[in-house]
Amino acid sequence: MTAPAAALTGTAAVLTAGTSAASAQTPALRGGGTPGAETLPEPDPVFPALGNDGYRVTAYHLDFSYDATNRLVDAIATLTLRATQDLSRFSLDALGLDIRSVRVGGRTAIFEQIDEKLRVTPACPLPERARVTVRIEYSADPSRTLAHTGWVVTPDGFAVCAQPNSAHTVFPCNDHPTDKAAFSFRVTVPRGLRGVANGTLVRAENLDGDRTAYTYRSRHPMATELVQITVGDYTVKNRRGPHGLPLRDVVPTARAAALEPALSLTPDLVEWVERRLGAFPFETYGLLPCNSDDPKAFDFTGLETQTLTLYKPAFLLQEEQKIGAHLMHELVHSWFGNSVSPAGWADLWLNEGHADFYGLLYRFERGWPDSLGLTSMEARMKDTYARGDLWRRTSGPVAAPNAVNLFDNQRYLGGVLVLYALRELVGEDVFRRIERTFLERHRGSSASTEDYIAIASEVSGQDLSGFLRDWLYGTKTPRMPGHPDWTVAPVPPGLLAPRNREPGHYPDSTATL
Repeated sequence: MTAPAAALTGTAAVLTAGTSAASAQTPALRGGGTPGAETLPEPDPVFPALGNDGYRVTAYHLDFSYDATNRLVDAIATLTLRATQDLSRFSLDALGLDIRSVRVGGRTAIFEQIDEKLRVTPACPLPERARVTVRIEYSADPSRTLAHTGWVVTPDGFAVCAQPNSAHTVFPCNDHPTDKAAFSFRVTVPRGLRGVANGTLVRAENLDGDRTAYTYRSRHPMATELVQITVGDYTVKNRRGPHGLPLRDVVPTARAAALEPALSLTPDLVEWVERRLGAFPFETYGLLPCNSDDPKAFDFTGLETQTLTLYKPAFLLQEEQKIGAHLMHELVHSWFGNSVSPAGWADLWLNEGHADFYGLLYRFERGWPDSLGLTSMEARMKDTYARGDLWRRTSGPVAAPNAVNLFDNQRYLGGVLVLYALRELVGEDVFRRIERTFLERHRGSSASTEDYIAIASEVSGQDLSGFLRDWLYGTKTPRMPGHPDWTVAPVPPGLLAPRNREPGHYPDSTATL
């Protein structure tokens, strides 16, 4: 019943006890309204099916209960929506979830699952500007085989890696970073395991049946792709960062001591990046070495989820010189990617380009050679510049990816090259003001490539739109300011983009490894 094309239907329309007054009193709409669109007003250029229209989500509460015997999750997702039009029906993104019931404003709603959409028809149409709660009861099997998934199965539980388009395999949602919302979580687990989620721990309750419920709340808006929920035999290690910032690491209990050298690096990393980008934007930060080193568990080294960065433990057991630059890369995502999310997935270079830019700066300041044996930002950028036309031919322009090449070199090192060119043009002081202005103006929301171009022009006092658009969208690599001697290697005749490549994260994309 939960295969993507299966249709599930609920029929009764009764007002349930305990519904909040605001939800129960949502006025009915006499005119009937119209169905909300099952995509965004301007569909995402990389994932056009993601997201929905007709409403915005203001809050999610995710209540997960993990059964260690059958390894299934029983869940309730409670969403608070604000209608942006008169709605007779609306949709959420959902895939691979066994949905049992949907209630809108306390009343049982009709629902069906079509492809990766959950269509919901409330008992009464919703008028524009109405605020209403939507309660969805469902179960999920983290090990289920799907076309794509946000679940990471571990020997003692699971973790979540939703980026870019898989949050809706974990919970029904409006799965696009433009619709950021407040999040809270309740994770119930058998005694001996720990449930962890984004944000800070609000309470831990001992329940009947030797179970414990952990409640977390995020203080800042969050995109669906940044959600983290993990269950396992974990130990939480707390320490203080700069200006008293609470740092929380969630580590496999059996490997806590071995991982301590890597975990202890975080305070100095935070201090370094705060000098460049301003105060850390969230209430806490830490690492989550997921309890699995299985190479098939996920296809990346580290993944930023808001307030927690997901890693495989074995990576963090290496010496500082091997991991420090990548730890910085993931930390920088707290500013670029988490605090300021991409307005669309074509804007990913803003996330990955900035993360690699500062990760490389950190590497070279520490005197660590990169994977090519180079020891300075200028040397690495000269090498990258020479590859510019080749990458533009095989992967497209920096800010024009598709679903297959989204996470390849162009979004990482190609993005670094754009930022380096901008800094060479305007100078270090102006560049830093551009960075901080962009972060301050769009904090807690989403921003586009055009937003970055506009702020760069405003702060620099000159129209940089042509310069930056050439770097971001041109099919040929522009001249590098201040380096007239740099040359671009010729592209072999007839070279085309690689065929039959699977979408995914590519380990050679980031220069911080």
